[in-house]
Amino acid sequence: MGTSRDKSAGELEVIMGTLRERFAARRAAEAEVEGRARARVKADEAAITGAGGRRRSLSLGAAWLAFWRHPSPWLIGTMLLAAVTARIIAGDWRWSDAWLPAVMIAAFPFFEWVVHVCILHWRPRRLGRMRLDPLLARKHRAHHADPRDVPLVFIPWQALIWLIAGYTSIGLLAFPRLGLGLTFLTMIGLLGLGYEWTHYLIHSDYRPVSRIYRAVWRNHRLHHYKNEHYWFTVTTAGTADRVLGTHPGPDAVATSPTVRDLHAREAAAVSNSALGH
Repeated sequence: MGTSRDKSAGELEVIMGTLRERFAARRAAEAEVEGRARARVKADEAAITGAGGRRRSLSLGAAWLAFWRHPSPWLIGTMLLAAVTARIIAGDWRWSDAWLPAVMIAAFPFFEWVVHVCILHWRPRRLGRMRLDPLLARKHRAHHADPRDVPLVFIPWQALIWLIAGYTSIGLLAFPRLGLGLTFLTMIGLLGLGYEWTHYLIHSDYRPVSRIYRAVWRNHRLHHYKNEHYWFTVTTAGTADRVLGTHPGPDAVATSPTVRDLHAREAAAVSNSALGH
């Protein structure tokens, strides 16, 4: 009886030891990834501020004020204000005005993932004499090349104007009643402003404080400094990426040599083919 217990205790100790070793190895790998990311950020800072310079940590209030110096928050904010005002005037509140926002919030990480993968990471190509390389994809490649270039963090205003017009048309024409369409537009404004704010904050000099925001911050930095083929969501961590298989452990994938060179070779090849090279 005693021998059996001793054997079980020994096996349990071996299992616990193995788990401790794996946990320590994982923490070490994560620390290495974050160390490389910090080194790259420091190199970016040196390139921007000069070899001897360093950006200071930004407060949340200062980040909020800086956020409003760019066009897209004003465009989205204006749309949001108009949608909220119209929604209040329209009245006609129903239960669908409660479940539609809940559905949109739940679906938003998956929407982010699809847009990021299919549009922002679009590979440049040619169709006959036509170059298929939309503005959003071009700006996103520039954003990967220089994640510290703040204007590149935001949705380009040229594309945003068309997006707002498109969403407005959907809200006014595609719903069975005006009130529900205006609820949809209000949520589009809130989600869009939340996306722009979160993305800006991650790339600013604001330092994470809460555990939830640190997870979101780290998730997006892994996308920019570890491997561009994973971690596609911006406003959440471990949601759509986990479901769709793009949320590996940082130690499970190699650091990509093209993480700052997103589709640059394809873009060059498309340009050269247009010139007849």
